[in-house]
Amino acid sequence: MSSSSRGRPTAEEIERMLVGAPARFTKDQITDKADVPQELAERIWRALGFAQPADGAVAFTDADVDALRRVRRMLDSGVLDEQTVIRMARALGQTTARLAQWQAEIIIGAMLPQEPSEDDLAQVLDAALELRPDFEQVLIHVWRTQLAAAGTRLLAIADGNDELVPTRVSMAVGFADLVSFTRRARELDEKELAELVEGFEARASDVVTSHGARLVKTLGDEVLFTAPTAVQAAEIALDLVESGVELRIGMAYGPVLPTMGDVFGTTVNLAARLTAIARPGTILVDSSLAEGLDGFETHKIRRRPARGLGVVQPYVLRRSSS
Repeated sequence: MSSSSRGRPTAEEIERMLVGAPARFTKDQITDKADVPQELAERIWRALGFAQPADGAVAFTDADVDALRRVRRMLDSGVLDEQTVIRMARALGQTTARLAQWQAEIIIGAMLPQEPSEDDLAQVLDAALELRPDFEQVLIHVWRTQLAAAGTRLLAIADGNDELVPTRVSMAVGFADLVSFTRRARELDEKELAELVEGFEARASDVVTSHGARLVKTLGDEVLFTAPTAVQAAEIALDLVESGVELRIGMAYGPVLPTMGDVFGTTVNLAARLTAIARPGTILVDSSLAEGLDGFETHKIRRRPARGLGVVQPYVLRRSSS
């Protein structure tokens, strides 16, 4: 049925058309078919972010059975234990949930008029169906490429440490913060505010990745990034403050604990504190990062108290005048 005659899509129609096969199995049936204990299956579904259906509800498809069977094979191989499988499932669920929500908002924002009709909503669904096969292939390609990049970064980190697989690794950590974001948020309407945040995050992502570093996460008016070397971090920070958006940036170099795709530790906290005390349009770095910067200008300023870290010695980073 075409979108022009179908009208407003229902939730059941959206699920059937995007997921594929209809639901055929209950919880008991799917765990029996996949040979996975029900308690483990429920933990996996929760980690993936899926709602838990009531007992006896027909809510699972053949694809769900196939996914659980693959999990069973991973466990049988002995490579992954149950705790690791749950952690992997949680990483997959949280990442893809954000990805799906983000993409849905992009498509809806691009296609729907100010006052959408039911036919307009149906056309969005048609567009999603048309794009899905190509996007699935692109998604797999990007994931594999990102996995290779992550492996390369870990190898480079291991080469610079005594441990083959270090639990704590040394790297540069930086925060870039939009100046006067609270005031801007009061002055802008919702669309303008969204455009400001998305534009900032897009520019930050482009700059960070162009220097071979990683954008760890975005927090609306702030981004967190890491770089293997002090020089890479300095180039990123300077490019960001010269990008036309008024920022304050704080960076530190030292050991961090990478986990769940994030980074933790005193070095991260120090970078955050330096960001908080930086003036608009300036970059503050700690002494460890400043020591690794040849070809840049660093100017020592007065020592400052940093909450939870005592008194720290900041340096202002600038491009070399030569």
